[in-house]
Amino acid sequence: MKSRGIKDLYLPKGVALHVKFMLFCVLFSPLWGLIIGADINWRYLLPTFLIMLVDMEVIYLLSKKIFIFEYDITSKYSVPGKFTRDYLFRLLLFYVLALAVITLVFAVFVVLSNLIRGNGFPDFLWLVHELKGSFIASAIAFLFVTPVFFFIPWQESMKREYALREQNLIFQNETLKNQVNPHFLFNSLNTLSSLVNTEVAVAGQFIAKLSVIYRYILDNSSKQTVSLNEEISFIRDYYYLHQIRNEGKIKLEIDINSDGYSYKIIPISLQLLVENAIKHNMATQDKPLTINVYLEGKYVVIKNNIRKMATQVVSTKIGLKNLNERVRLVTGKEIIVTEQEGNFIVKVPLTA
Repeated sequence: MKSRGIKDLYLPKGVALHVKFMLFCVLFSPLWGLIIGADINWRYLLPTFLIMLVDMEVIYLLSKKIFIFEYDITSKYSVPGKFTRDYLFRLLLFYVLALAVITLVFAVFVVLSNLIRGNGFPDFLWLVHELKGSFIASAIAFLFVTPVFFFIPWQESMKREYALREQNLIFQNETLKNQVNPHFLFNSLNTLSSLVNTEVAVAGQFIAKLSVIYRYILDNSSKQTVSLNEEISFIRDYYYLHQIRNEGKIKLEIDINSDGYSYKIIPISLQLLVENAIKHNMATQDKPLTINVYLEGKYVVIKNNIRKMATQVVSTKIGLKNLNERVRLVTGKEIIVTEQEGNFIVKVPLTA
């Protein structure tokens, strides 16, 4: 984790948040004592500080469980300005549980305090009276700290969504130029030129597949996700053109059961990886390039055997970086790239 500057106290974001909680409790404990007219000493400050800190930490964890938009910006709860009934129910549930947590924590500290002092278990009616006052004060105070648990995560989700929209705009402008390599189009047209004179039927199929490929790109370049089934069909069509041109030098093996096709994936992601495998590896009929596609948990894996060319194509890895950024923005995860036992492996996270 990287520090983000003065607003996060030059600390990693996750650490900075908890430090802010502690600083808030340190400052607010004596202030609250002045408001209620308590004696400002360590016997008051320490329990009050601990009660406030435990309340804030537990409520923060609770907010992350209830407000799922903080983690999944593709869910309906993350869309700015849209307050569904289910969302409002979650907000109400959050307030109820938060107040319950505050009251429970206060009760536990009061009971422990009495037991430690040797006063025994407090009288029930006295405890109820103390809890009533605590509940009312907490309800009022909680309205003022709501931004910590709601508006800040909501604002973060909006920033991430706008970043995703910006990335998608860039992707739309660059897709037709970069995603299907111009060399591939040039070679495809050359292949088609020879097929028209020799194998008319095959030429017709070739044109149909080429048309399907570009139609898929036009239809899906602006989408965040498509079904895995659609993406697999797309790379089958893409592979078909290579298969005709390379005459068995490249093998594509797909092993995904029907259940796996219910997942969603970033559009035109697998094609990029298949294209990279073909671009950076040598392939002959005796030693073909084999590309395997299969599921591993909630990842789709693209694996190819490494067949280094005599003259290596310089790799900028821009394609992988752009793909990783799009995957991160949509799923919150990153692609996994490894080399194992002579194989190049890329794992792309899926969404439900």
